[in-house]
Amino acid sequence: MKRAALSAFVAIALAVAPSALAVPGGEIGTLPTGRYICELPGDAAGPYRVRTPDEDFAVVSASGYIVNGVRGTYLLTGDTVVMTSGAFKGRQFRQVSDGFLRHLGPAAAEKPMRCVLSTRNNTL
Repeated sequence: MKRAALSAFVAIALAVAPSALAVPGGEIGTLPTGRYICELPGDAAGPYRVRTPDEDFAVVSASGYIVNGVRGTYLLTGDTVVMTSGAFKGRQFRQVSDGFLRHLGPAAAEKPMRCVLSTRNNTL
């Protein structure tokens, strides 16, 4: 009987373990490495985008980024990226897709600036 009770306890513990290990805000992840080009939307009468090079940054490791030679760290939980140290400490982004971030303002409201992982065809 003791063995059956122990087996039942282990089965219940394993069943609830994933929820006990859940992270508030979502699963922890990382951004694709590379240079992120930031821009504001343009309009139909002018350029389709307005570059904001002072906002550009590079993701250099699983949790690190660089801006103008200054290293910092970020945390990605769910689809929210928070710069936790460095030049952009406190900035937040929403990860729309791999390599596409939308800048967040107060109360997680989306702002118009977007940052896109650079490729050969979108680098100026």
